[in-house]
Amino acid sequence: MDLKQLRTFRAVAELGSLSKAADRLRAAQPALSRHIKLLEHELRVELFVRNGRGMLLTSAGRMLLDRTTGLIRQIEQVSDDLKSANGNPSGRVILGLVPTVSAVLSGRFARRVISEFPDVSLRIVESYGGHLVEWLHRGEMDLAIIYGPAVDLHLQVQSIGREDIVAVGPPGSGLNKRKQVDLKWLVKQKLILPSISHGLRALLEKALAREKLKLDAMIEVDSYRAQISLMEEGLGYTLLPPSAIRTEVAAKRLEMAAVSPSVSRELILASPIAHPPSIATTTIATLIMSEIQQLSKEGLWKINMTA
Repeated sequence: MDLKQLRTFRAVAELGSLSKAADRLRAAQPALSRHIKLLEHELRVELFVRNGRGMLLTSAGRMLLDRTTGLIRQIEQVSDDLKSANGNPSGRVILGLVPTVSAVLSGRFARRVISEFPDVSLRIVESYGGHLVEWLHRGEMDLAIIYGPAVDLHLQVQSIGREDIVAVGPPGSGLNKRKQVDLKWLVKQKLILPSISHGLRALLEKALAREKLKLDAMIEVDSYRAQISLMEEGLGYTLLPPSAIRTEVAAKRLEMAAVSPSVSRELILASPIAHPPSIATTTIATLIMSEIQQLSKEGLWKINMTA
C-alpha cells in the first residue's frame, strides 16, 4: 500500500463515486480506478461493490477505512509540519463546529484565517456534537468546538467558557414581553428539538430531570436551520443560545426570553488525544480562542470565558 492509493481509496469511500473522487483529488478517473485495482490486488480482497449508482464499501473496505483514516491524516500532518518549519504555518486543518457555533463563528473566522495565514487550508465541517466526537476519535478531524462537560470526553480538551440558553419562539409568541419563562411552562409547549443523541437535547433533559419535569409533545428535527424555519412558521418553541438567533431576533422573525431556572452549556475546544497536533492545527486553535474573545468583547457572543 502507498499513500496515493490510500488517499484515492478514502476519497472514493467517502464520496461513493470515482467521478466525484476525481473532482476532489483533481486527477483523471482512469488513474484513480487503477489505484483502487492495485490496492485490491495487493490486499487480495474486494474493497468496493460496483453498481450503476456508484461504489459501496464491502466489509473489508469498511475495515480498511476505519484502520487507515487516522494514519493517513497523521502522515499528511508530518508533511505539513515540515513545510511549516520556515515559520509560516502551512497545511490542511479540519475544524468541526456544532451548528449554533458555526452560525456565529464561521464567516468571521474563515476570513481571518485567509488574511493572517494564507498557507493554511481550512475545512469547516458543521455537524452535531455526537458526530464530531466520533470523527475526532477516528482521527478524521483536527479540532472541534463541542458541548461539555469536558470530563465526559476522552479527548484533548480546552474549556472555552459557558453560555446561557434561552427559550426561542415564533413572532407574536410574547416571549419578548415576558422576558423570562420557567421550565414548567416551557415543557407544556410544543417543542422543536434535536434527537436525544445531540448536545442541546441532552442539556435540556438534564435540566428537566433536576426539576422533576418530563417532555411531552415534541417535534424532533436534527437540523438547526430546520428548527429556525419551523419556529418562524409558528409551529413551536425551542432552546438555543441567543448568539445563534441574534439576526432572526433583530429582524423580528423570532422572539426569545430567559429561562428559569437558568440553563447553560459549556463549550470546549477538543482535539484527538492519540497524536500531537500539527503546527497549523495549533495555530488555528490559538486563533479560535482569540476570535471568540473578540466576539465576546463586541457583544456578539455572550459567553463567560474560562479564566
